[in-house]
Amino acid sequence: MSMQYRQLGRTDIQVSLIGLGTMTWGEQNTEQDAFRQMDYALDADVNLFDTAELYAIPPRAETYGATETIIGRWLKQSGKRDRIVLASKVCGPTGWCPHIRGGRARLNARDIIAACEASLNRLQTDWLDLYQTHWPERQTNFFGKLGFTPGDDADATPIEETLEALDRLVRAGKVRHVGVSNETPWGVMRHLHAAETRNLPRIVSIQNPYNLLNRSFEVGLAEIAWREDVGLLAYSPLAFGTLSGKYLGGARPEGARLTRFPHYTRYSSEEARAATADYVRLAREHGLDPAQMALAFVASRPFVTSVLIGATTMTQLETDIASLDVHLSDEVLEGIEAIHRRHPNPAP
Repeated sequence: MSMQYRQLGRTDIQVSLIGLGTMTWGEQNTEQDAFRQMDYALDADVNLFDTAELYAIPPRAETYGATETIIGRWLKQSGKRDRIVLASKVCGPTGWCPHIRGGRARLNARDIIAACEASLNRLQTDWLDLYQTHWPERQTNFFGKLGFTPGDDADATPIEETLEALDRLVRAGKVRHVGVSNETPWGVMRHLHAAETRNLPRIVSIQNPYNLLNRSFEVGLAEIAWREDVGLLAYSPLAFGTLSGKYLGGARPEGARLTRFPHYTRYSSEEARAATADYVRLAREHGLDPAQMALAFVASRPFVTSVLIGATTMTQLETDIASLDVHLSDEVLEGIEAIHRRHPNPAP
């Protein structure tokens, strides 16, 4: 297996096509598990590690910041900080997480700078290669919400003010580059406009969900990502693991995410299950591992910079990274498109 790399935005940074997601560390995974995953991933030439102040997931006061703390201990012990492209995120509004800044987190200068300082402290590093806003402050569509309902955003922090705060971190050498997550086409273009007209940091990436059950990124955002060099860091490429096929037929493997957290139903609707069954059947008809086929599809998209995998076992991690060696034939790709036409975006 030979790792592939893609350019991060318009920077001089090359990131691995497979990136290591970390949100289970401190909840589903122990610190020892996380250390093993980071060691294995780095040995496989994965250089992008993505985390967030919010993690571990599901968010709880008891595990807030736990993932960053684990990574920080590994970085200190391994001495390999210079080999890692380290990314983290600052929370948007947290009314549903009262343990984060009293449930009143904002994307203003005070909160962004405080959050970044705290993340750097937990991560035991002097800088982040990529710092991302985790979700918008304004009222809009993200986390699977369909239908846009205008709201009163008069009190929301303007995007320009958010970028000005991030600019302070860049100028201080604490952040190299900035990005967004769970953003919309309008939001991305507003960030780019502010950067161009006000000499503020230009976003280099967008981290949104993208998988065989949710290809909504292709409408609007994919063109922006490609033309504006704001590449996708694709999260949930296996749709909470459902595209592995392990939950089909109502199965609930011991310790699996949806077994432990059944309230995560984004990829579990009847239509999503039907589509998943079709994708799994297609993979097996062609002698492919269903999870590897799903990951290889995401990695093959030209607007994708990195595929962020999250594993709870070493076997899963090894299988996911090995998806780089999977070539999808024209017949398989045609089969994927046929299923997508029958089941278009069943789990946006």
